[in-house]
Amino acid sequence: MVCYKPKTKYLTGLAAILLLGGWHLKMTNYGIAESGDTWLRGWYLSLFVASMVVVAVAGYLLLLKRRKIEWIYGFCGLAFGLLYMFVFPPMSAPDEVSHYISAYELSDKIMGQQAHDDEGHILVRAEDWYLEDVYGEYSFIQKDNILRIETSEQSQDGTPGALLGQTLTEETYQQMYDQGFGKHGNGNTADMAAGTMAYSIYPSVRTTPLAYMPQAIGITLARLLNLNSLGLAYMGRLLNLLFFVAMTMLAIRILPFGKEVLFGVALLPMTLHLSASYSYDVMIMAVLFVFTAMCLKLAYEKEKVTVRDLLVLALLMAVAGPCKMVYAPMLGLCLLISVKKFGGWGRWALSASMVLAAWAAAMVLVNSQIIAGYATETENYVGWAGEAGYSLTYLIHNPWKLFKLFYNTVMWQAEHYHMTMIGAYLGNVDQVLDVPYLAVVLLTVSLLLLAFRKPGETLVLTGGKRIWIWLICAACAGVTMLSMLIAWTPISSVIINGVQGRYFLPFLPVFLMSCKNDTLVLTKNPDRMILYVMCCVDAYALLRIFSIVCMRL
Repeated sequence: MVCYKPKTKYLTGLAAILLLGGWHLKMTNYGIAESGDTWLRGWYLSLFVASMVVVAVAGYLLLLKRRKIEWIYGFCGLAFGLLYMFVFPPMSAPDEVSHYISAYELSDKIMGQQAHDDEGHILVRAEDWYLEDVYGEYSFIQKDNILRIETSEQSQDGTPGALLGQTLTEETYQQMYDQGFGKHGNGNTADMAAGTMAYSIYPSVRTTPLAYMPQAIGITLARLLNLNSLGLAYMGRLLNLLFFVAMTMLAIRILPFGKEVLFGVALLPMTLHLSASYSYDVMIMAVLFVFTAMCLKLAYEKEKVTVRDLLVLALLMAVAGPCKMVYAPMLGLCLLISVKKFGGWGRWALSASMVLAAWAAAMVLVNSQIIAGYATETENYVGWAGEAGYSLTYLIHNPWKLFKLFYNTVMWQAEHYHMTMIGAYLGNVDQVLDVPYLAVVLLTVSLLLLAFRKPGETLVLTGGKRIWIWLICAACAGVTMLSMLIAWTPISSVIINGVQGRYFLPFLPVFLMSCKNDTLVLTKNPDRMILYVMCCVDAYALLRIFSIVCMRL
């Protein structure tokens, strides 16, 4: 028998989505009236029905059937990820074109094909120019069987193309509707022979190729199946999403406690938005979620640390480390594990050295030039600002200036970090495409309630261990800010530029877990209800953003 109260909550959530969906259908119709694209109504209704179905199934599993939490996340993560992938087209996520090109470069190598031309440009199928030149404006020549962009009077730098989804508007949906999954090429490339290659104007990201393995496998499959550009773009995204969901499911299963907290973080609009893109943040978050879960399991559940455990920890940090060096302090989670579980100080020291060596070796192999540059440069130049920037040498000799910059940034940018961590400025950091403030507050309160102690729950992270976790998280945030101070902040700025809240997502779960205390204790365990509410907010955010894009002419 199912009690009346869960049914009432379940139906209330569905009713809320139904009402809000109806309201945003009205908003969508306003956009349709201006653009004349009546097919958008069908797209919206499909999204509306799909969102209702996902929320209905998620609520049924959470409130009525009460299935295992990791399997429920698997459904929610995949279903909402696909819906976010639909609302946010390829190339619309932060820096997505660079991540896409990096994955394409790896795909070329997987297929045993030439990855670069003689000038270092990454080679793509000629028809895939559509993604970076949706209007077919490229003027090109053929040299050495490779299509090259020809500089014209209209574009002295040779880059006349418009990137799909760079600014997400109704016209982006129009372009995708016209292209579909059957049309190959764009402009002159539509008549090119199959297998014709062209160079991309966009550079790849210099990092470990492992960060792009799922996306590259997806692109490779699409090329083997001869899918068109949109099919290729979505296949790479799909593989990245599947990887993220699988790894997060594994992390939730491994965690000895705090499973619902990680579930909640993975349900945030920003997390879902990134998981359905080409971003290497997917690899970073997924690997660090599993690393966190492994450390907590070894510290608080498993009786003995095995060689296999050490190899897994070493592999995880070797993969995540080179992507973003700023998460190196996460290695400190290993220190939560008791020395006696290693069999003594000698084995503990050997084990610690092995994990640290794996991380260090990966860092040197991939990022040695970057590290050397940061350590030795005395002058810096910030290209986007057109002026000098800060160098590490300058900051070391001016500690008071460094303190003031950090202080100003925390005081003035805390709200921005909070909003962009939860779900503000989605798309390509687009201030129009965000989750409303009240929804951000609701999601934030939901995370805190998931973290609070429940009746009968044992308090595990206490005292010095809690402080240690806070220091780790603060160090990650601090190093992130320092890296953007050096790489992105002009010397005229009084705050650190370029830091976004999404950079804090990899360590947000463990921070929330450490906030559990004896002072704030809930009288009931509402975790599953909270997760259901978060699912409803995600559905609402999707419908709202789609309607905004339809009106953005």
